[in-house]
Amino acid sequence: MTEVPKKYGFLLTDQCSMICFSSAIEPLRSANRMSGRHLYDWNILTLDGKSERTSSGISILPDMKLEEASSLDILFVCGGIGTDKIRDEHLLAELRRIVQHGTGIGALSTGTFILAAAGLLNGYQCTIHWEAAISLKESYPKTIFTGSIYEIDRNRYTCAGGTSAIDLMLHMIGTAHGDKLAYDISLQFMHDRIRTHSDKQQVVRKLQLAAKSQKLLTIVEIMEQNIEDPISPEQLAEEVGISIRQVERLFRQHTERSPARYYMELRLEHARLLLLQTSMSITEIYIASGFSTHSHFAKSYREYYGLSPSRERKPRFV
Repeated sequence: MTEVPKKYGFLLTDQCSMICFSSAIEPLRSANRMSGRHLYDWNILTLDGKSERTSSGISILPDMKLEEASSLDILFVCGGIGTDKIRDEHLLAELRRIVQHGTGIGALSTGTFILAAAGLLNGYQCTIHWEAAISLKESYPKTIFTGSIYEIDRNRYTCAGGTSAIDLMLHMIGTAHGDKLAYDISLQFMHDRIRTHSDKQQVVRKLQLAAKSQKLLTIVEIMEQNIEDPISPEQLAEEVGISIRQVERLFRQHTERSPARYYMELRLEHARLLLLQTSMSITEIYIASGFSTHSHFAKSYREYYGLSPSRERKPRFV
């Protein structure tokens, strides 16, 4: 049986990000080469069929204009500088039409703004570059912004920009054709670790907390500075000059978590990075993350991430 390649479209917008665009296409090219199979086709599109200039000043000539695209499995809107100002009704209508015909829809970097403007992210989890996160949430409250490196929610695909497009594509390649192929491509690209949607944009957390409460941000920063030796709620309250009850209220109001739960998640995220990025033993890692026993660490890690610490560290393609 002849293998039918997946067909992706990449819609360029004015001043779109060159690094994000190339980071999305290159894994597809490499998947074809390294597998020795024709797994992916792609087309470059613009709204009017004319070239678009990227943020680096390089003009790219498309294969066709948007309305000529047919039989795409997924269309990705490539965003960049000023994408949040694009309100072309013809463009938005075309995107809605494409989705109605069953095509998946995605966005790279600030391309998320265009999908949101078209109403295509209402009720969907999505992400965007941290610089644009607050603006997206304020302008499009029906979107569910997660702050992740990338998000896949049903047939919506978004990534935060930059090299996060590599991680999104490697995830999709691994899901369709096996983790080993994705891993081999990451090695080819000198991409040390394939990040997952569990990886958050760290700057986003600080921006969100600062917008909600400066005292809350201060408490979280103290927590981050005391991962290995967690400090008590009483100490946290004393550090910022408020009562324990006020600390509890701040966290419940703005994070929907207790301070203890928030602190635990910070420590587990720290442990995950150590598991993935260092050669430290699991014993060293749980101690460095503020856990007193292996059993408590393993149980907490499995509940939060859905797999054991040892399984997290083991290459998925083995």
